[in-house]
This record gives sequence, C-alpha cells and structure tokens, in this order.
Amino acid sequence: MIAVVALSGIWGYNWVVMKECLHYASPFDFAALRTSIGAASLFLVLLVQGKPLKPKELFMTLSLGLLSTTGCIGLVTLALYYGAVGKTAILVYIMPFWVLILAWPLLAERLAGAQWLAVILAFAGLMVILEPGKLRSGTIGNILAVASGIAWAGSAVLTKFMWKKYSLELISLTAWQMFLGSLPLILIARLVPGPPVQWTPYFIAGLTFSSVISQALALLLWFYLLKALPAGMASMATLATPVIGMIAAAIELGERPTPWEGMGMLLILTGLTILSLQGVLRYRELKSLISPNNKTL
Repeated sequence: MIAVVALSGIWGYNWVVMKECLHYASPFDFAALRTSIGAASLFLVLLVQGKPLKPKELFMTLSLGLLSTTGCIGLVTLALYYGAVGKTAILVYIMPFWVLILAWPLLAERLAGAQWLAVILAFAGLMVILEPGKLRSGTIGNILAVASGIAWAGSAVLTKFMWKKYSLELISLTAWQMFLGSLPLILIARLVPGPPVQWTPYFIAGLTFSSVISQALALLLWFYLLKALPAGMASMATLATPVIGMIAAAIELGERPTPWEGMGMLLILTGLTILSLQGVLRYRELKSLISPNNKTL
C-alpha cells in the first residue's frame, strides 16, 4: 500500500513539475536531460547490485527505447509545452486502450466482454476532448499527447513480446532502452535551436525529481508492484496518476477544464476504471481456480 500511494503521488505530481520545468528549458533539452539522467540512475542501481551492465538483444532494446523513451517521453514533453497538464495526462493515459487495440492484430489477444465497453467509453471521451471538427490553439498539444500514449502502448506490446521470447533482466532492460532512446533526443536538442537552459534552483530540483525520482525510483516501485500484486490491482495505482495530476494542476497552476473537456475526461476515467476492475475480477477468478481447496481441478 505504501508503494501504491508513493507511486501514484510521484507520477501524478510529476506532471506539474514537468510543466513548470518547461519555463526554464526547451522541450527537447528537458526531455534529453531527464532521460539521460534517469538512465544513469538505473545504471548506478545495477552497479550497486553487482549485476552485469552488458545489454542483451541490442536491436530489440533499441526498438523499445525508440518507442518508450524517444517517442513516449519526447512527445509527452512537447504535448505539455503546448497543452494543459490535466488534459495531457488524461490523453496520455488512454494508453491501456491502445494496448488492447494493438494486441489484437500483433499478439492475437481479442477484446472480450467489458473491454469493449471500456474502449468505446475511452474513444467517446477522446472525441469529446479533441473535437475533430474544430481546430483550436490546444489541438496540437492534444494530438501530441495521444501520439505519446500510442507510442507507450507500442512499447508495452513490444515489451510483452520480448518477455515471451527472451530472458531479460528488468532493470538492465529499462536502463538500456532509456539510454538508447535518449540519444535521438540529445541529437535533436543539439540540432533544434532553442533558448539556453536556465539552471535555476527550481529547475535543478524539478529535473532531479523528474529524472531520478519519477523515472528511476518510480520505475523500481512499479516493478515491485507488478511482482507483489496482480496486474489488475497494480493498474489501479496508475489510474490515480492522471487524477492527481489534474488536481495538482488545478491547485498549483489554476487549470480549469471546460465542461466538454471535463465530460471527455470523465468518460475516459470511467473506461479506465472498468478495465482495471475487470483485471482484478479476472485475477480473483483465476486464483480461485488454482486454489488448493478447489476440487474441480
């Protein structure tokens, strides 16, 4: 429970931290710094644990890094630069629904039961927020946020494929994909002109929080939760993340969604809740089937 509360708080408040840090650095500079420092932190963990640093399945790890780090983190940083915190967080966290859709053709995992309702609600919420018929100043931020969620979903599907096919060490894989994925961000930051980084006390503290705490430490907490809890219950921890981001943005940044945006966010959160609860119920059903007291097996 401590890990659940800590992870939700860290990832939720990090949305506000990232938005504020973008006042002191360009999106590409911040994304490059955040990911490279986060990767260095995880390599330090490997050194402390005495585990080998040599990467495995380099090509697949590079592909994962391009999706998870270059794509997801790079796009979400740009989305925050152009858009509001609460709406960006909600749009990125449509990720589980993109996973369901991508897993259908790529992993032969078909949608079933309440998953259809969850996907329909999320898609309806997405359309309400994006309003395809109207082009507004925040549209580019919304599109970038959705693209970030799709990249995150693609990395999740690729990770699932890699776990099935290869024997990999979790922290090593995460560190290497983050490092390899940070290289294009560093290159883009060097090539794209932008204002110099302002190394203010807030930016240094925010960068440290976003890279070391929100990436390295929070990923370790997430891995611990995945090991200690069923996937459905662990996903409930991520469900609180965009909600905390929205509340923190309202308190600290004064963000207030429009009625239509609020309706879209509510539809998406309802779909996420249905999906998470279904995972919990499925776990309990499977647990009852393999129980030693179950005479039917």
